[in-house]
Amino acid sequence: MKITSRVLVTLLSLGIATQAVDQLIVLKAARLFDGKSNALLQNAVVIVQGDKIVDAGSNLPIPSAAQVIDLGDATLAPGFMDAHTHLTADFSGNYNERRLQQLDLNVSEQAIRATAFARATVEAGFTTVRDMGSRFVASHEFVDVALRNSINKGVIVGPRMLVATKGIGATGGHFDPTGGFRDFLFGREPDYTDGIANSPDEIRKTVRFEVKNGADVIKAAVSGGVLSLGDEVDTPQLTPAEMTALVDESHRLRKRVAVHCHGDQAAREAIEAGVDSIEHGSFMKPETLTMMKKKGTFLTPTLMASEWIMSKLDNYPPALQAKAKAATAARSEMFRNAVKMGIKISFGTDAAVYPHGQNAKEFKLMVDLGMSAIDALKSATSNDAELLGIGQKVGTLEKGKLADVIAMPGDPTSDITATERVYFVMKEGKIIRQGPRTPQGTAESTTSPDVSDPVD
Repeated sequence: MKITSRVLVTLLSLGIATQAVDQLIVLKAARLFDGKSNALLQNAVVIVQGDKIVDAGSNLPIPSAAQVIDLGDATLAPGFMDAHTHLTADFSGNYNERRLQQLDLNVSEQAIRATAFARATVEAGFTTVRDMGSRFVASHEFVDVALRNSINKGVIVGPRMLVATKGIGATGGHFDPTGGFRDFLFGREPDYTDGIANSPDEIRKTVRFEVKNGADVIKAAVSGGVLSLGDEVDTPQLTPAEMTALVDESHRLRKRVAVHCHGDQAAREAIEAGVDSIEHGSFMKPETLTMMKKKGTFLTPTLMASEWIMSKLDNYPPALQAKAKAATAARSEMFRNAVKMGIKISFGTDAAVYPHGQNAKEFKLMVDLGMSAIDALKSATSNDAELLGIGQKVGTLEKGKLADVIAMPGDPTSDITATERVYFVMKEGKIIRQGPRTPQGTAESTTSPDVSDPVD
């Protein structure tokens, strides 16, 4: 039968395939971590067609005509996730130099740098990230939204992103982009368009503004921070009423709430209000962790951030050094307690405080503080997927999930640092990396420091 153009259009409108079926790709390796089990499977096989996993398991039959990629003595795993990054920034250089350069760096240039940070991250095996705040002093640009959209459209290479836009905080608090500068240097006091709010009603307005502009998750600073000059690291910065408004408005708009929080009192108030995750949590006491356990609140510990700051302490002013020492000393005991108590722990690193692409170093820090290797792996796969609300799509190697698959040498349950040597990355069925990183990916940091506001 001759197919006319009209018939062809009709067939297409009915969803009838007119082109060849996507080729099957079979990934083989010695072992497989499926993202949820307590042990690795041997003789791993993952079958991929298009952007989905057809099947995954041990000793599966290889379909005829499939393209086979044998990765040898390696472990296949779901693409890692990092629930706390800042892909539009780099805070790893000298603090004072960064603040000086903050006065003249063009936001467009920073957006271009962010494309390199995104590539470094995905080539390290992190196929999904939650980006936890992106702002540039005296600018209303949403660089994180632009980066996320460009990755989704295939314009640039990077991880799947859930973004928080500006981040919400109080005047003079950790998220105030003018903190530490002389008054009115930037012409006006920050307002809700900068994420700064000072009452329950203003909080609601700010949440709505951020959702309007593309926020996938709402981030707020409810206590002081390490890398901000104008506050104490553990003091509360939102009132209980403001906290309640934050959670109520965000959840009403079906957005999850993550809060930057080092202090114990602020953490208790945030948990009581119903936040979904506590980021950092350095000074939380066992009683507060018990509240988290009962509420099912996630802890995103970001151990790499304090580890990096302590290793480069001379890069920071004395006031920040003191805060970093106090937070680092407290966070180790807090994390050990959280592991013992069975708190839900999500993998998050505060990437940008350290150079992008080194995210996997968090695994060893977690294991060194008492977490089992298999639980550390779960924290960056199925746990993060649950926290981010995307477990139906990613986080495990199962039939029907998106084909985010990585390979690392050897057995990560015997040597957790294998996670730092990922050499194969597939995202949604497309091979991002097989072998050495690309030139862009090896540059894990720019030579000149970033100029965004503090995050830690």
